[in-house]
Amino acid sequence: MQKRIVIIGAGPTGLGAAYRLHELGYANWTLYERNDYPGGHGTSFLDEQGFTWDEGGHVIFSHYPYFDRMVGEALGGEVRERIRESWVLCQGSFVPYPFQNNLRYLPKAAQVECLLGAARAWAGSEGRRAGNFRDWIINTFGEGIATHFMFPYNEKVWTTPLEEMSKDWIAERVPVIDFSRLLHNVVHGRDDVAWGPNSKFKFPLRGGTGEIYRRIARRLESKINLGKELAGVDRLKKTVAFTDGSGDRYDALVSTMPLDLLCKALAPVNPELLDSASRLRHNNLLVLGFGLRKKIQTTRCWMYFPDPGIPCYRATYFSNYSPYNVPDGDVDHYSSIMCEMSYNPGQSLNVSEITERTFHGLVAAGVLEEGDRERVVSRYSRQVPYSYPIPALSRDDALRSIQPWLMQNDIWSRGRFGAWRYEAGNMDHSVMMGVEAVNNILEGEEETTFSGKH
Repeated sequence: MQKRIVIIGAGPTGLGAAYRLHELGYANWTLYERNDYPGGHGTSFLDEQGFTWDEGGHVIFSHYPYFDRMVGEALGGEVRERIRESWVLCQGSFVPYPFQNNLRYLPKAAQVECLLGAARAWAGSEGRRAGNFRDWIINTFGEGIATHFMFPYNEKVWTTPLEEMSKDWIAERVPVIDFSRLLHNVVHGRDDVAWGPNSKFKFPLRGGTGEIYRRIARRLESKINLGKELAGVDRLKKTVAFTDGSGDRYDALVSTMPLDLLCKALAPVNPELLDSASRLRHNNLLVLGFGLRKKIQTTRCWMYFPDPGIPCYRATYFSNYSPYNVPDGDVDHYSSIMCEMSYNPGQSLNVSEITERTFHGLVAAGVLEEGDRERVVSRYSRQVPYSYPIPALSRDDALRSIQPWLMQNDIWSRGRFGAWRYEAGNMDHSVMMGVEAVNNILEGEEETTFSGKH
């Protein structure tokens, strides 16, 4: 008799698990999603003026042939491919990303400060241990790069003191330095922009990132139940209950909801589990969009803003990803800029005031002109809870306590917030965690993405 598999959440991880079950011809499963649409954080929205917006900056790049095949089957050839052109605004200059490899764009005094600091860090790197993310930045990049970019930018993204964050999540997320390379780039006036797995990326032609998951969900719609918000999980009876009074039973539960909320939903209550979950930290995201009746002449993809005077940490030329992100695909007359700002849970936002300050910051940066106020035909905003799972110093001990206990109770908590591991939180990682959870449930295969062996 087949095990009953219940999946909570129709984001990339939940749909990855569902896609794998469907591919295997496995019948005894159901997926429940609290929203009335699929996609999770990979969702996109169409506003009243005809502009498409993602829930933050998403692009398609991959470490996994399986993910590539799944996305390829969903979208066919309806994708756009781009070479990444990303920039950092620092000291009034736009510096190509990675910032530390392109210091020649800075004013001379800042160049010298960054190079001297990098030289000292490079010379003293042997035998210096960093106990947290802040120390790691100083040890790796030196005072200049830390002061001009790494400290202010990461403080905006994480909304967390950097000394309270671990350094163990970094992997390919942050490019480290080769001082000889930095020096040659400055002396010889050489650009160095190809670092990272997303140096080339794809994007859906229509419908934003959410189109991937809408199409996958359509194939599986007989097994997907939307508008089903979880009320509780009885781990002894192996049942799930929903706020509308319905429920289901399971032999294996794949949960993609935030791990701290899952722990609170479990009955009977486990005080030690709740204590561990209380040590997990996250922040939220405010997405702001400016849809303009104006053609923007640039090939840039996105820009980073370490300056605390600009509320957003990143702004994306979203209309450059696909012409169909603007009304009727008419990029000769329309364009769109999407901005992201992190904020802490419980923080009250004055969205209109933040929108105004963001617009002013974009004008000051030269991204927009003051006259563009009259050309803005769409002002979009969306508050997104649970944006970044913060790799705090307390995180790993909490996970070592929570995850084995859940597995002993036949609960696979996976995905960006189910696993609570930012370093494995890209779309490809998230999908593959769902796929590998199914392979583990049915065949006992090792979950290499979840375990960090990808």
